[in-house]
Amino acid sequence: MSESKQSPYMQGLEKNAANYVPLTPLTFIERSAYIYPDRVAVVHGKRSYTWRESYTRARRLGSALRQLGVGKGDTVAVVLNNTPEMFECHFGVPACGAVLNTVNTRLDAEAVAFILNHGEAKVLITDREYARIMKKAIELAQRPDMIVIDVDDPEYSGPGDRIGSLDYEALLATGSAEFEFEQPADEWDAISLNYTSGTTGNPKGVVYHHRGAYLNAMSNIVSWGMPPHSVYLWTLPMFHCNGWCFAWTMAANAGINVCLRRVDPRLIFDAIRDHGVTHYCGAPIVHSMLANAPEEWRKGINHKVSGLVAAAPPPAAVIEGMAKIGFDITHVYGLTETYGPAAVCAKHDEWRALPLAEQVTLNGRQGVRYHAQEGISVLDPATMEPVPWDGETMGEIMFRGNLVMKGYLKNPAATEESFRGGWYHTGDLAVMQPDGYVKIKDRSKDIIISGGENISSIEVEDALYKHPAVMAAAVVALPDDKWGEVPCAFVELREGVEATVEQIVAHCREHLAGFKVPKKIVFGEVPKTSTGKIQKFVLREKAKSTASFE
Repeated sequence: MSESKQSPYMQGLEKNAANYVPLTPLTFIERSAYIYPDRVAVVHGKRSYTWRESYTRARRLGSALRQLGVGKGDTVAVVLNNTPEMFECHFGVPACGAVLNTVNTRLDAEAVAFILNHGEAKVLITDREYARIMKKAIELAQRPDMIVIDVDDPEYSGPGDRIGSLDYEALLATGSAEFEFEQPADEWDAISLNYTSGTTGNPKGVVYHHRGAYLNAMSNIVSWGMPPHSVYLWTLPMFHCNGWCFAWTMAANAGINVCLRRVDPRLIFDAIRDHGVTHYCGAPIVHSMLANAPEEWRKGINHKVSGLVAAAPPPAAVIEGMAKIGFDITHVYGLTETYGPAAVCAKHDEWRALPLAEQVTLNGRQGVRYHAQEGISVLDPATMEPVPWDGETMGEIMFRGNLVMKGYLKNPAATEESFRGGWYHTGDLAVMQPDGYVKIKDRSKDIIISGGENISSIEVEDALYKHPAVMAAAVVALPDDKWGEVPCAFVELREGVEATVEQIVAHCREHLAGFKVPKKIVFGEVPKTSTGKIQKFVLREKAKSTASFE
């Protein structure tokens, strides 16, 4: 067709209100409340809410926040457990045009203060359990204008004062049950902000848009094969990549959210039995705890239970252990920057005929793209060419598509670098196997994934260097049966100065959150190049076998 003649498909077929609406997961809860108003949506201890009630509470929250002056582009930070309030925030906060910032409840006050300031939180909603840390974080942030709201969960009876100006339930009471959700004018608008450790001490703010949240919520259902009205147990923290988008997924599924404040294998089995839980997610440690729990705890569970495993490559023993207790485990892979899972180790029926050991090997791979993701590949980062499908040639895993973040908040340089060549660079080294499935071989980033949470080795090293006896320090991942990986510190002391393991650990506890404190301290000269650069690859080899430095 000549350039002068316009295609008939370009004439009189423009977008309009009748044929185009920006995608947003906010519509999921509206739909479920409309169709299934009396179905149970959320269960938490003695509390339960139907879809009508959950939608109403989310509307009240959006209305109340609007009356506090929160609007489009403002940030609402939340430090909450897996409770109904956290679920409601995933709808009520963006319903008034704001951006939801779910903060890791395991962080120390300094890290939280950084996040509150960097994200410019206008409102903070926090559970009473974290009052001590949050009070210090608020002081460090020096944000007297920030409105603080307390959540006093009836299921929590531990210590913790109310530090806010208003209680969450009192806040909802000020909102209107008839509040209309503000739909995004553009599906590219930000819906949430998630901080990841990255490769530096200060976390980077990963921004999600409404379109990606909508598509990954749906992709979770399709790629996992979730039936309608599934019963989902919240073993995965909702603060982590917005619970891998499963808060929005469950609204689309019109299922039941069974809340859990803390991960405990006995509580998990009780919940599965009592509520008929069909699905749950978690890091390898969660599945390992279940596989190794006493058999009597599983009595009475006779229905099919499906689990997703991700965060760190699951040890073969975990997949095998879950298979032996009858749980159907699917391996997914992704990062904070990809809305959580964006790849899945899609299973084939013929695998079931193979010996269990072979099934475990096949199911332990990172796999292929999610339905709503456009591409996952292993590329040579220098040439940006795909590596051969030989299972041997290493390259970097890269993603492209709708399940990739908008970018890093206030960090255009990092955003540009991560999108170099038109792909998102994960920093994970892998091979492409002959069947087109991706398999991780190593990590190019110095990130330690412990119990599903990222730990920056640089942050831990910075804390170690603050000790007056430390001359040099390097932190690498130490394989751990329980947590997957834990920090292992190699420490070189100053000449003529002594320090004990206990002293180093105590020092770290003063500067780091508990889960970031090294679980192993090894004293000795730290290997360096001729230019003084620490040879971490040598230390990684040592850490692979604890016997090498016992």
